[in-house]
Amino acid sequence: MDSSSSVALRRRLEIRSDLSSGPGPGPGLGHGSGPRLNGCVPLSHQVAGHKYGVDKVGILQHPDGTVLKQLQPPPRGPREMQFYSMVYAEDSRDPCLLALQQHLPKFFGTWSSPDSPTDLYLKLEDVTRRFQKPCIMDVKIGQRSYDPFASQEKREQQIRKYPLMEEIGFLVLGMRVYNVGSDSFDSYDQHYGRGLVRETIKDGLSKFFFNGDVLRKDAITASIIKVQKILLWFEGQSQLNFYASSLLFVYDGVPSSSPRMLSAEEKTTARTLEKIDGVLEYNNNIDQSLSTMYSLHKKGCTSSHHQAKQDNSKWQPNGNRSPIHLEAKGQDKPGEADRSEADVEVRMIDFAHVFPSEVHDHGYIYGLRNLLKVLQEILED
Repeated sequence: MDSSSSVALRRRLEIRSDLSSGPGPGPGLGHGSGPRLNGCVPLSHQVAGHKYGVDKVGILQHPDGTVLKQLQPPPRGPREMQFYSMVYAEDSRDPCLLALQQHLPKFFGTWSSPDSPTDLYLKLEDVTRRFQKPCIMDVKIGQRSYDPFASQEKREQQIRKYPLMEEIGFLVLGMRVYNVGSDSFDSYDQHYGRGLVRETIKDGLSKFFFNGDVLRKDAITASIIKVQKILLWFEGQSQLNFYASSLLFVYDGVPSSSPRMLSAEEKTTARTLEKIDGVLEYNNNIDQSLSTMYSLHKKGCTSSHHQAKQDNSKWQPNGNRSPIHLEAKGQDKPGEADRSEADVEVRMIDFAHVFPSEVHDHGYIYGLRNLLKVLQEILED
């Protein structure tokens, strides 16, 4: 990318001075003191992040089944709004952004209550809605949870929260798991995740897939496939870097009586990864000028898969540096290749710290690869 294109790209994602004084939480909203907004209620199954009624901003459930994420104060809120508007721009032809849509919640524009029109919310798909007993886990991905423009104080604060972020590459922010015996949910907060170290990370993560009776290996298998697809996207792009962003995992705590078989596409994805070394819905209430202003300069998403050049020597489970293999040993035998798979969602969320770049997102790739290795170890236990 030449210097002029690079500057143009950065300007499209920068928070400009006219946005820095944009809308923030209004009186009585986000503090639990105001009335419910047009039938909206706090999201009951939120496992991490800002919570409505507790923090200044939070997440609501809209009567139509979508979720409303209240815009954070500038520059984070406007930056996240710009990101969604850019990815879901009606006129987007960027193959990277079009491919990214399948890994995000659908975006339906912004929403505000008639009573408080300046309090903006992002209107997003609720990916948990179709599940009977949704088991949910929020995992922050990357080697650092602060962006390049963070103050020294902010950097030190984030490092203190989880000193192993750079080494492990991911952090469990929260999860809730359905227990079939008690017909209730077990919840784990951010303090649980921060207590996980190199020696306990596998057992700590496996709790998400244990329903009190059995380990849900079908859900683990499906999760691996979904994360692998996200990894492929990251290895093929070098125009965006993500900081303090998460993966949201969801599966049904009530196993299906007829597990879904791997599709042909998923089998191909798994085989492709074994060989590696090492839908649009648009809401008209998005300001058209925003779509134009923040649409990325088209920088082709490479078709080949790039090997990230991060240093993986810091931490490798069991010292294994070989490629990720979906099937356990012996799965290629006749009659065993079509392993059944649970219905699982893995979506990227939280985009208040996304910035244009000209290099691969090595920190995020590092985190995805280590997460995949831990999931694979849990599966093969």
